[in-house]
Amino acid sequence: MYEIRLHSRGGQGGITAAKLIALAAFRDGRHATAFPFYGAERRGAPVVSFIRIDDNPIKIYSQIKKPDLIVVLDPSIMELVDVFDGLKDGGTVLINSQKPADIPQYKSYYVDLTDIALKVGLIVAGTPILNTPVVGALAKIGLFSRESAQSAIEEMFTDPRNTQAAMLAFDEVKHE
Repeated sequence: MYEIRLHSRGGQGGITAAKLIALAAFRDGRHATAFPFYGAERRGAPVVSFIRIDDNPIKIYSQIKKPDLIVVLDPSIMELVDVFDGLKDGGTVLINSQKPADIPQYKSYYVDLTDIALKVGLIVAGTPILNTPVVGALAKIGLFSRESAQSAIEEMFTDPRNTQAAMLAFDEVKHE
């Protein structure tokens, strides 16, 4: 079982990203679950989402304490929360950033999801929406196929900017 913990802030699209990730994995023929955990519902508050992907049916519905992958949509959360807590040895990190993070003990990727969302106009109430770009980035690092990412996005959204943002992120992911 592959387990993912996604850190975001309310209004960035983290909860929807978790659903899209699970749907893309499902499109690749795998089983997947996704659910969020958050306190008081408000824009800007920290939100954690959990995604599990497996070749077999998933019967675990608890928070993920020892993920294989950490996704950070808002790097400022790293000042408040130890996002790497419990990350498995040899784990992977994807951070929304213009530059690599200094975390040599993990396999690390970065991409400026915020800039991509702004470029294509994925903005709601002044906040860049990062859910579809991060799905493209995760396809690039091999979580699921590019085609499954695109299929999941097109199933959930009709606005072509969502697919455009995902494909830009796919092309712009960098490995540290």
